[in-house]
Amino acid sequence: MNTHISSPGQGNRSPVLRGVSIDPKQFRSVMATFATGVAVIATEWSGELFGATINSLTSVSLEPCMLLVCTSEGSATGTAIRNRGFFSVNILGQHQSELSARFTGNQQNRFEDLAVAFSADGLPLLQGAAAQLCCRVAAVHKAGDHDIILGEVFSGEETACRPLVFHKGAYGSFQRV
Repeated sequence: MNTHISSPGQGNRSPVLRGVSIDPKQFRSVMATFATGVAVIATEWSGELFGATINSLTSVSLEPCMLLVCTSEGSATGTAIRNRGFFSVNILGQHQSELSARFTGNQQNRFEDLAVAFSADGLPLLQGAAAQLCCRVAAVHKAGDHDIILGEVFSGEETACRPLVFHKGAYGSFQRV
């Protein structure tokens, strides 16, 4: 069924949005009302470990198993992931809020003194994470000031712990009701 919505007097023309674009600060504030999980994406490239905190993580497909993550355009971690072609996703547990802060910003050696294991493919896996997934880069799309990285998931494991949740600029946890 095709449905076309038109405003009075527009006939069959596409609707025109009226009003001013949302201010980026207001957009960020509105989006912060959406509670998200927190993850650290990571890879190894040319002998160096790269990682970044993200809260834009979405499952995309079950056949094949795919997810997407978003990185700031030009970020060192995003560039390393594109170059390597593989990355890990470490979904943080409620006890790992300090890891989220560590992988945000300009800290030089984010992996120093951390308990890190490596997948069979050499991808960094943060110990104690609620879940870990390993992915092959399927595609990268530019979207504004970010890159959308589509990953085909080839392995994943989970542990029994509560997830770390981010809402309105603060960390919390999820509890079933």
